[in-house]
Formats: sequence, C-alpha cells, structure tokens
Amino acid sequence: MNITFYTTIVFIHVVSAVLSIGPLFIIIPLINRLRKMVEANEEIYLSLIQVIVRVVMHAGHVLVVSGVLLILSGPWPWHTSWVVMTVIVMGISGVFLATAFTRVLRRFHEPGLDKLYILYRLKRTTWIYIGLMIIMLWLMVQKPIFW
Repeated sequence: MNITFYTTIVFIHVVSAVLSIGPLFIIIPLINRLRKMVEANEEIYLSLIQVIVRVVMHAGHVLVVSGVLLILSGPWPWHTSWVVMTVIVMGISGVFLATAFTRVLRRFHEPGLDKLYILYRLKRTTWIYIGLMIIMLWLMVQKPIFW
C-alpha cells in the first residue's frame, strides 16, 4: 500500500464529506428568508438552493469514488459491518437527494399551493438529509461492529 496515495485519498474523502454536508446548513437561513421574501426575489434564493444541492450532489460523487478507493486500498474488506451499513445509508441518501429536493423545489411555483407548506417541506427534507449524512459520518469515523 502506497502511504502517499492512501493519505491523498483520505484527504479528498474528508474534503468531499465536508462539501457534501456543510453547504446544507446554508439552506436553513435561506428558507427562513424565503418566507418573508417578495415574489420578485424568490428566484434568486431558489437558484441559490439549487446550486447548493448541486454542490452537495457532486461532492457526494467524489465522496463515493474516494470511499471505494479507500476500501480497495485500505485494510477493511467490503463485508465489514460498518462498510455494509455505510453503503446502505449512502444508497438511501442518494435516492433521497436525487428525488426529494427536486420534487419539493418543482412544486414551489405550482399555482394554488401554499408556499409556506412547501418551505416547511424543504426545511424538513434538508434536516432529514443532514441526519442521513451524520449517520454516514458516524459510521465512517466510529467504524462500529454490528456483526
């Protein structure tokens, strides 16, 4: 095992983990501002939220690739319980990120829908995703043994 390669991949993995969760905390104050926003400025904040979701999504791609490289070059086999659980939570969060945010953001401009309810759903979606990411972070840092 090449220590320099492994160390570089660990660094990339940590930075991508930060980028896949950190920007989500910016969404919460944006949602609070959207509640008081006039319609002319809503698009600016919604675009900002979409950019944040894209950054999180692409950082997640780097996170997955670097994680695979770490497992392939590191001391843990694929069948280790914390690796299996991380992959399961990662799959859930990937599907959740791909569908939940897009679905909620699309509904924002539908006529007749309560925008406050949509903002509530967006905030709830953000916290659920943050929760999934924290579970994954815990699994990767703590490396608990389930079986």
